[in-house]
This record gives sequence, structure tokens and C-alpha cells, in this order.
Amino acid sequence: MKTIHQFGICMLLTSLAGTAFAQDAAQGHLLVKTVVQKEEVVVDASGEETVRLVDAKVVVPGDEVIYTVTFENISDTAAENVVITNPIAADLEYVDGSAFGPGSDIVFSVDGGTMFAAAGELSVAENGVVRPAEAKDFTHIRWEMQNEIPAGSQGVARFRARLP
Repeated sequence: MKTIHQFGICMLLTSLAGTAFAQDAAQGHLLVKTVVQKEEVVVDASGEETVRLVDAKVVVPGDEVIYTVTFENISDTAAENVVITNPIAADLEYVDGSAFGPGSDIVFSVDGGTMFAAAGELSVAENGVVRPAEAKDFTHIRWEMQNEIPAGSQGVARFRARLP
């Protein structure tokens, strides 16, 4: 059983904000930022509930966090062959099926970001036995953009992770 101190995971989440990185055929086109948040339910005076995203300052076992990766082409030319990669904190588990990014193929890594493939194509060795990878095995997520990103354009990608 893992024991995780709240302060440690808070520091970990804070340190991961901004760790996504992008590659494109002409380097320096994209400004990429990652924020880690969680959902908070707010009840107004009439009793109506609204869900909003707030910074994930405290995360306890069972909590889900939402990684939001924003990117903007800050150059005056289109960015081609863009690939954005984001690690999943070692103490967190990816929430199966939660990654999205319009106009991109989403692939995963189970080996620290060395090799990437579709989720169903990955496997891991455990106690000498190879088994299909599960969401909890993923270490990185990669968005491979299918179209160029025009100058000045912005986009977003997102996924969820859970502290077991």
C-alpha cells in the first residue's frame, strides 16, 4: 500500500504544471502550458449546483485531477507535424478514456515516454509475465496533430488522472 502525504502530492502537481512539451517541424512555433485542476461543486443561494475547475492545491486518495494542456502558435507561420507530450505524475493513474484533443491522434507510453502506441497495442511485463497494458500503467500521453496549426491559432487537450 502506498502512503502519500498531501503536501508531497501538492508539490508534485504544482511542479507538473507547465511540463508538457511540443515538437514541430519548425521549432519554436508553439507556446504550451499545462495546468492541473480538480472539480469543485458550488451551490448558489437558490440551491442550484454548478461545477467549476479550481487549482488542485490539495489532493487526497480517491481524488481526480484534470490536466489541461493549452497551446498557441506564436509564430507568423503554420506549425506542421506537431506532437505534444505530457507526463502523468508517478503517483497518479490515468483515467481510462478521458484523454481528448480535437484533430489529434492520442497515443500512450508505458515506459517513461520512450515508445508510444495506441492504448490497445501496449503491453507490460509483470513478474515475468507479459500482459496487456491498463490505464494505470500509462506514464505519458501524446497528442499527434493531424493538421497544421495556423499562425495565431490556439488549441486545448485534456485528460484526467486519479490518486489511488
